[in-house]
Amino acid sequence: MGNSEKNYIYLTFDMGYEAGYTAHILDVLKENNVKALFFITGHYLNTQEELVKRMIEEGHAVGNHTVNHKALTTLSDEQIKSEIMTLHNALYDKLGYEMTYFRPPKGEYSQKVLSIVTGLGYKTVLWSSAYDDWDENKQGREEYGKKKILDNLHNGCVLLLHATSKDNSNILDAVIKEAQNMKYEFKSIDEFE
Repeated sequence: MGNSEKNYIYLTFDMGYEAGYTAHILDVLKENNVKALFFITGHYLNTQEELVKRMIEEGHAVGNHTVNHKALTTLSDEQIKSEIMTLHNALYDKLGYEMTYFRPPKGEYSQKVLSIVTGLGYKTVLWSSAYDDWDENKQGREEYGKKKILDNLHNGCVLLLHATSKDNSNILDAVIKEAQNMKYEFKSIDEFE
């Protein structure tokens, strides 16, 4: 969570695979002049390089969500490093972009994982607000999603959304505008305080 004295919101998306909504999400962010942090996996980079390129070109941050989205707490030190650095190097080789933000798959971490991540030069970014938007069987609940997001906003909020959610794609513009009406300001993760 960011500074609880400031009405800032940091918008983040987890990107395990593409469900067809990211281009629209990027359009909405551009129209509203909001920057987000997109956490990608190896699969996402390998199948959606053009969308990742667009994220970078439009000024969004791209973060490391590991190659295979495995529970890092079950892996050896070398396996953890490989999960992170293989994706790091692949994105750098493909698009010349060096990631600096990391989110552990499913939010599962340990002191060992955090120590390794920090040693690799990454800042770990978790979240302070999320809802069950990742479940493809729970779509078609736009009012529910909007209410869950808006009711849980708070100063310094690091909001986690999943771009695989059709609901999120459909409600994002309204959520941004309503949050701004509530006097929240969307900030880039690079401006985190």
